[in-house]
Amino acid sequence: MAVPSVNIVVEQGTDYEEVFTITNPDGTPLDLSGHDGVAKIRKFPESTSFVGFGVSFVPNAGQVVVSLANTVTASLKSGRYYYDVVITSSSTNKKTKVVDGMVLVNATESV
Repeated sequence: MAVPSVNIVVEQGTDYEEVFTITNPDGTPLDLSGHDGVAKIRKFPESTSFVGFGVSFVPNAGQVVVSLANTVTASLKSGRYYYDVVITSSSTNKKTKVVDGMVLVNATESV
């Protein structure tokens, strides 16, 4: 299964939230009950340093919610980064990358 690439824009010094809907092959929402998730931003894919998103779920709707507090986005330098979101089934321990892409962090002068 190909992982969808979704490019996102984060405004420095502001709160950020994005919702991704994960579906089964037939188009129905994937039940995310019993899943955990992790999402990270890195300057380069091979970087060992990263900034972690907060990750939560709306399980029956197949939605993964990623967020960054304004204190976190304020610490990001403006520029281009990479991110991905990986979910893990607690029953099978199977890890699945569900989305990835580029992050453009825009400078904000008013914070």
